[in-house]
Formats: sequence, C-alpha cells, structure tokens
Amino acid sequence: MSLVVSAGGHPFYLQAGKGFSISKPKGYKICPRAALVEATPRVNGSPSSTSIQVLATDRAEELKAEARALARAADASVYSPQLLAKKYGSRPVKAVKRTLEILVALGTFALKLFLDQKNGTLDQNKRKRAAELRTIFTRLGPTFIKLGQGLSTRPDLCPPEYLEELAQLQDALPTFPDADAFSCIETELGMPLESIFSSISPTPIAAASLGQVYKARLKYSGKTVAVKVQRPGIEEAIGLDFYLIRGLGFFINKYVDIITTDAVALIDEFASRVYQELNYVQEGQNARKFKMLYADKEDILVPDIFWNYTSGKVLTMEWVDGVKLNEQAAIERQGLKLLDLVTTGIQCSLRQLLEYGYFHADPHPGNLLATPEGKLAFLDFGMMSETPEEARFAIIGHVVHMVNRDYEAMARDYYALDFLSADVDVSPIVPALRDFFDDALSYTVSELNFKTLVDGLGSVLYQYPFNVPPYYALILRSLTVLEGLALYADPNFKVLAASYPYFAKRLLTDPNPYLRDALIELLFKDGRFRWNRLENLLVQGSKDRDFSAKDALQPVLKLLLGPDGEELRTLVIKEAVRVTEAVTLCTFVDTYNSVPSFMRSLIFNGNGALAMSSAELQSMMELRDRVFRIWGLLRSSENFDPALLQPILQILQQPEARSLGGRVVGGITQRLAARLLQQVLQMPMAPTSSLSALDTR
Repeated sequence: MSLVVSAGGHPFYLQAGKGFSISKPKGYKICPRAALVEATPRVNGSPSSTSIQVLATDRAEELKAEARALARAADASVYSPQLLAKKYGSRPVKAVKRTLEILVALGTFALKLFLDQKNGTLDQNKRKRAAELRTIFTRLGPTFIKLGQGLSTRPDLCPPEYLEELAQLQDALPTFPDADAFSCIETELGMPLESIFSSISPTPIAAASLGQVYKARLKYSGKTVAVKVQRPGIEEAIGLDFYLIRGLGFFINKYVDIITTDAVALIDEFASRVYQELNYVQEGQNARKFKMLYADKEDILVPDIFWNYTSGKVLTMEWVDGVKLNEQAAIERQGLKLLDLVTTGIQCSLRQLLEYGYFHADPHPGNLLATPEGKLAFLDFGMMSETPEEARFAIIGHVVHMVNRDYEAMARDYYALDFLSADVDVSPIVPALRDFFDDALSYTVSELNFKTLVDGLGSVLYQYPFNVPPYYALILRSLTVLEGLALYADPNFKVLAASYPYFAKRLLTDPNPYLRDALIELLFKDGRFRWNRLENLLVQGSKDRDFSAKDALQPVLKLLLGPDGEELRTLVIKEAVRVTEAVTLCTFVDTYNSVPSFMRSLIFNGNGALAMSSAELQSMMELRDRVFRIWGLLRSSENFDPALLQPILQILQQPEARSLGGRVVGGITQRLAARLLQQVLQMPMAPTSSLSALDTR
C-alpha cells in the first residue's frame, strides 16, 4: 500500500513494508505534519481507514498546538471601561496632555483648511494638506491610523489626493526597531529565533497600525510564512485614547440631540473589537473559522495558521503572494479585472452577513489581495463581528419590502433588526420612509447607489428614536469599503446591482419559512401572480453560480402542498387556470393564423374563431410568452437535468398534489366551457374582434 501526501505543494510517497520508507523530491525537507491529500487503495471511492487515521492524528496535533498557543496568550488584555477609568482617572495630567495633543494637531489642520478656502488656494494645496493629514494621523498613533484607513476607502467623502495619501496608512506606516520585534518573538514563543526560522527578513515587509510583518521560512518544514509582531506599548496608547473618546461619547449622548444612537455603546463596541485585535491567538482562531465557513469557494483564499509559532503578540501564518485590491494597474498587468475581484468580495461578504452571520469587519485594501491565480485573499482577522440570526432574514425581507414599496412592513422590520424597542410606534416613521424611497426607487434597484441609500436612510433614522446596533454599523462599513474600491475602476459601479443575484438566489432557493413568506409577498399582489417578478428573479438568480434550478422548484412545491398552504393553494389554482387558459387559447390563435385565409371562411363560416377583446388576447399572449421564457430560464440552468425533477414528481404524487391538480383541471374546464358558450351564443365580452384581426403573418 502507498500513501501520497503533500507539503508545500510537493508530493511524497510512503511505501508500506515492515515500516514506511520515504522518498521525496531532491533537496526538499520533510514536513513532519504533512497534510494527507490522497490514500490508496480507496474503498468504494472513499479514503481507506489508514488515511482517516492519519487525518485524525493530524487534527489532534493541531488542536494540541492551538491549546499551547492559548496558554501563551493567557495574559492578553481585554477591553474594560471600568479598568481604563480607574487607571487614567487617577492620572489627569496624562489625560489632559493627550487631549491637548489631539486638539492642537487637528485644530491646526482645520485652521490651515480655513485659510486655504479664504485665500482661494484650497484646490492648489490639496496634495500638500493630504500629506499633512496622513502625517498627523501617523503621529497621533494607532487609533487615528485606523480612522485614516477607513477614510482611505471612501472616494465619496475624500478627494483623490486624500485617498492616495491616506491609503499609505494601510501598510506603509513607521516601523519600530527590528531588535524589539525579534526579542518579542523569542520571549513570546520561548525559543531562540534561529531554532524557529531558517531565514527571516532583516526588516519588516509591511507595517500596520497594531504591528509589523516579516517574511520568514520555517526551519522545520521550509514553508514561507508571514510573521506579525505586535508594536510595543500599544495597549497603553490605545487605552488612553479610548478613555478620552469614551468621555466624548458621554458628552455627545447628553448634549448632541441630533445623534440619537448611544455613542458610548458604539465606542465600547469598537474598542472591544480593537482589543480583540491585540490578541493574536484570537485572530488565528478567527482566521480558522473564516476559512472553514467561506474558503470552500475556489476564488476565496484564507491563509493557514501555524499554532506552534503563535502567541498573544506573535502570529505566524501562511505567506500569500498578491497585489492590494486598490492597485488596479498592477492587477490588470496580471491579466485580472478589478471589478471581477470586487464582485467576488461582495458575494463573499453577503454570505458572511446573511448566511452564517460571521463577517470580516475590517476589509480595507491592505487586507484584500488579488493573487496571481485570480483568487481574492482575505488577511487580518483581528476585527470580526456577527449578525444575529433573526436580523439576517430581516435584512433580506427588508430588501423585499423596499422593492415592493411596502413601507409599513419596512418600518416593522426595524423591530427584528433591533433598531427599535417593541414599545415604539412605527406609524410616524412610515411617511418619512415613503418620502425618501419613493424618490430613490424612481430608479431600478440595480441602479441605486449604496452610499446614497445609506445616507438617505440615515437621515430618516436621525429623526426618530432609533438605536443602530453595532453589528449594523460594521455591515455598512464593510459594504461601503467594497463599493469604494469598485469606484476606483468604475465610477458608475453599484454594489446593489452586484448584490441582487445573491438576494434573488436566496429568495428562490432558501427553504427558511421567513424567506419563503418574503418570496410569496414579492410574487403575489392583490390575488394575482406577478410573472414579471419571477422572471426577473430567475434572470438575476441565474447569474449566481450557486443557483440551482432544482432548489428553485422543490421548496416552493413543498410549501404549496404543506398543511399551512391552503391560502397559497387557492392563489395558485387561480393562476394555474389563467396560465393554462392562456396557453390553450394562444396555441389555438397560432393554429388559426397558420391556416390559409381562404380556408378560414370554410372552417369558421366567415366568423372569427372566438369572440374576444384584442386587449385580452394580447395580454394572454404576453402571459404565455413570459411563462415559456421562465421555463427556458429554468432549463438553461447549468445543472439542469430532467432527473432533477424526480423529487418534484414524488411531491406531485402526494394526495394534496392530486387534489390540487383536480381543482386546477376543474377551473380550466369551467373557463373554457364559458368561452365556448359565449361563442355559441355570440355574446362577445366588451369591444371584440375576431382572431383574424390578430393575424401576425
């Protein structure tokens, strides 16, 4: 028996005899924890018991290494407003000094802008002022560096000169001494540097707000890794800043009426996220979870974590070659398209926000790389957040209500989104929503700009007692960052247009009761089925590569035939009768029009085949053609196969389905009989014309 394993992309062959002898590529070191890829022989297409045992052993070793890393990070700091207040409240001189430092720096910059505007040199000095602002943020430290990183992805807020300068805050920050970094690695891991790495870059290859990164090669395996080392004294710096900012939050809550959200709660949420970033073991666990949930897609890459060389202040992970997502020229030189990568990022973000609820809350361009293979690599998993399950479905429902212009339902959604407490009356909010969205929805949903929508909705939120939960603010930040990146390549890019295929797929295929109700709400209005909505959903949903025709059909039928589906069955019966009538009569029209004119008078004695208004017949033809197009969309699905309909046929064999079919046939018979009786009695409906008037030849 032989086992094929790989380490670093190189195959190794283990031959079974009295023991295992190992052959390897010349000049390559053996990795003791190589990952099993394939085992032979296989039993019924499944790995043998030997491979399963190797995998289990490998996983057990990884868990032990992770446990040791957790032990090394046992003393990692956590955010505590009480401890910060106790620490800095007794040090007023230090707090006042830092406050003055911030006020002087930002006040001087604001004064320069005022003078530029007064002297008419605002545009002329943009580049100079942008560089000064970057320098100010850098000098003020990590808290303001993070603020600058956020602004660097907002072309809607900052001129191009500011975007270019602030973008340098993502990885072109001042470094701290390499000797301090190497000493930190040895202290944290309890080993000399030479016993861990066969080589390490003498200087950092990138510097971020909380640490700096070195490129190294592991001594035991030869793998290239990225080693992130935390800045010394950073806890002291951000602790004081958050103590001061929290004090500002109390001031805002008390005196600034225009801001109805609890500013202190938002500050505490952000601060706790930043403190989590200081614990690199937590970041490693975040990366592992993120990879498990989202790296199943071939265009998403998440680096592996090396737990044996990770601690609270040192993180060792797989090295990723790539280009930052805001370097469009470099991306295009690799034969890649920025918009394709941004669309991949949006689709992944939607999965994060609305499927599992676990999402990357800091996706600035320095954390998103385009690999030479065209994959989108996610880095830096220090700041993560979660969307509550109820809110995930409420967000999708909110989009449906927006499309339907159902502003009463939109207002009620804010309960599920935790924007409003249950005792708040939403009726006064409805007119404000109507005033804004009636104007915004004069465009199609795909033409809406996400930033415009967020800003407009924000103006509504400010007028009423909304309490925007922290997760929602992070969601907005995540999506606005991606839209901001796309605007570099295409000023007309709309994130909602890129998101719509995902929403359509979820509505069509997700069996969740909330989403099924949202789909029914979208498709039915005043007892009539809106075929144009279904066609649009299928067109958009089919653009999502995970769309399945089977999934789009089976859950709907299960709902239709379920014990609580009587009301829906009544609607479906009416619509089925209408569609069948349209198909039957329109087929008759086509047949009639295909008969030579001289034969029509012989067959119908000079009269039209059926007495019917032209408008009604035209409407029936449009309905039939739309239904046929919808069927064509289902058949054109990449994974469409007649065998996929087998589960549906099984459902249709249920007693409820047979009863439903009988009711449909009865309805069709009644409609056609009524029309035949009309024809016999020559009782036309409204202004009529014979079918011959619709001869399309």
